[in-house]
Amino acid sequence: MRQLQRLMSLAVLITTCLVGGRIQAEGDPFPLSPDSQKQDGVPEGKVTQHTWQSKMFEGTTRDYFVYVPVQYDGSQPAAVMVFQDGHTYVNKTGRFRTPIVFDNLIHKKEMPVTIGIFINPGHKGDSKIETPWQANNRSVEYDTLGDAYSTFLLQEILPEVGKAYKLTEDPEQRAICGISSGGICAWTVAWERPDAFRKVLSHVGSFTDIRGGHVCSTLIRKTERKPIRVFLQAGENDIDNQFGNWWLANKQMEAALKFSGYDYKFAGSNGGHDDKHGSSIFPESLHWLWRK
Repeated sequence: MRQLQRLMSLAVLITTCLVGGRIQAEGDPFPLSPDSQKQDGVPEGKVTQHTWQSKMFEGTTRDYFVYVPVQYDGSQPAAVMVFQDGHTYVNKTGRFRTPIVFDNLIHKKEMPVTIGIFINPGHKGDSKIETPWQANNRSVEYDTLGDAYSTFLLQEILPEVGKAYKLTEDPEQRAICGISSGGICAWTVAWERPDAFRKVLSHVGSFTDIRGGHVCSTLIRKTERKPIRVFLQAGENDIDNQFGNWWLANKQMEAALKFSGYDYKFAGSNGGHDDKHGSSIFPESLHWLWRK
């Protein structure tokens, strides 16, 4: 996780220039798409910040952010997309720039009118942390298999956001996304509750044995196929340590999804455990995930 933190901090600091309509950082082989840039004539959605004290993860506090597109008028329920490590996805000057990407894709009708919910990991106690990546309950929430995090979303966060906005209850119109441990968390939520979430986007997902996540590919093979659509992004130069090999674990996921007949897409590169490749193809990933 320290490697991921360092790389993401560097991504913000690198000076960028425009190359062929994409945002190209010096020495970066993964330029950002035009859909990651503000476009003339595209209305800008609103992002608000909130704080939450969880009952499911007792003693934890976290910030979360809510994006609402201009096209939402409350007359119809909006689609929903939840992001783990919300701070990195909601940042308009980072790599993913999700509010900008949502603005562009919703404007072009390449994805539905969608409310984005960007949730930071929980932190226990009064100790100060420099970044949400250091939240001391992050691994417990994200790497643990089971239904705890899905219950947290369905009983705490979605009802709270639903007080202000009309959110869909259609699982086909609910998506969830995350990077690293947040990626396996996204998969686990849909796996445990396909009645509530059926679209998954995982960036360099930690399908390794941090807290038993290496069994995900085996469970896919041994369990009747569930109605989940999943996009996996991974890099050949990802982490290889005592918990496993991230690239091989994602390839095992790909093989299991293919074996069991899932609606899936795998995007590999020569990248590492960072946000560069995933953010470069982020608009295309969303377009594929939300296709009809």
